[in-house]
Amino acid sequence: MKKDIVFKAGDLLRAVKETRDHFRGKKKLTLRMTGVALPLPAQALEPNEIFIIRQQLNVSQQIFARMLNVPEVTAVSWEKGRRHPSGAALRLLHIARRHPDVLLQA
Repeated sequence: MKKDIVFKAGDLLRAVKETRDHFRGKKKLTLRMTGVALPLPAQALEPNEIFIIRQQLNVSQQIFARMLNVPEVTAVSWEKGRRHPSGAALRLLHIARRHPDVLLQA
């Protein structure tokens, strides 16, 4: 328990010194976060994998597109391999593959 108190006191002292240095113009204050484990980047999905996700939900391409908040032509293009999902859509598809019911929630 004493170790925790010493550690917290050290953090407090460091913060006070950093604040002092900031006001003297010697140091710029920044927000620091530690211990956050970021997920790996989402891997590309094959067209048949996207089709399987939709089949697990038992919905049409039109409904699937609305669930993902993308144009229908985009969802169809993903399944046919003409286009590939990226960014947030790709991450959402990976989540839906593991937990299809997440797309059914409001």
